[in-house]
Amino acid sequence: MMKTLSSGNCMLSVPAKNSYRMVVLGASRVGKSSIVSRFLNGRFEDQYTPTIEDFHRKVYNIRGDMYQLDILDTSGNHPFPAMRRLSILTGDVFILVFSLDNRESFDEVKRLQKQILEVKSCLKNKTKEAAELPMVICGNKNDHGELCRQVPTTEAELLVSGDENCAYFEVSAKKNTNVDEMFYVLFSMAKLPHEMSPALHRKISVQYGDAFHPRPFCMRRIKEVDAYGMVSPFARRPSVNSDLKYIKAKVLREGQARERDKCTIQ
Repeated sequence: MMKTLSSGNCMLSVPAKNSYRMVVLGASRVGKSSIVSRFLNGRFEDQYTPTIEDFHRKVYNIRGDMYQLDILDTSGNHPFPAMRRLSILTGDVFILVFSLDNRESFDEVKRLQKQILEVKSCLKNKTKEAAELPMVICGNKNDHGELCRQVPTTEAELLVSGDENCAYFEVSAKKNTNVDEMFYVLFSMAKLPHEMSPALHRKISVQYGDAFHPRPFCMRRIKEVDAYGMVSPFARRPSVNSDLKYIKAKVLREGQARERDKCTIQ
C-alpha cells in the first residue's frame, strides 16, 4: 500500500510500511515545541506560545527509498484525555519531555510513561505485536545550570534502566545541546534509518522537491549516497475517524494473520 502526498508541484508516494508517527508529550512550558522546531528547521524561538496540538510532517528520500515521519506536538494541559489516548495508540516512537528545573514536570513524565506502557500493552494484547516501544525521556533546559536543577540525573536514569528501547538525554533546545544525538538514538532504537536525524541529511525546501523523484540510471550512484529531508508545509493532522480506522485495521490485520498461522499449524 502506498500513500500519495502532495508538496507543491511534487507528488510523492511513500510506502505505508515506511510511514511513522512520533508523539511528543510532557507538561506545559518544558520546551516540547522548541525541540520539535530544532528537529524541523534548526531554529529556537524565545517567545512562548502555548500549544494546543501541532502536527508536522517530514518526508525523506534516503538512498532512493521514501519515508514519512509525522510529528504530533501535544498540549501540556491535556484537556481531552481521549485524544491523548488516541495519540498514544497511533504513535510509533515517543519523546517525553520535562524541565530539569521543574520537579512537577518530571512527575508528569513518570505518569505519561506509565500511561503509554498501559495503553500500548492493551493494544499489543489484541495485535500480538512485538513488545518494542522506542521512547526517549528528555530532560530539557540543561543550560540553566546546576543551581536551578530539581531533578538529579541518577533519578531520571532510573526511568530507563533495564529497557534497551528507552533512553535518557539531558538537552538544551535553546543551545542545541544533545538534540541531534537524542534523535539519532531514538531512530536507532526504532530501527529507522539514522539519516532521519537532523544532522545527517540534506534539508531542502518544497521548490526543490524534484530531488525526491526517481533519477536517471546515470544518477543512481549519487542517489544511493544522498539523503534528503523536506518539511511538508501544508500537512494536516489525520482526522479522529482516520486514526480510529487505522487502529481497527491494525487489530483486524493482526488477528487475521494469527488465524492463518493457526490454520497452518493445524
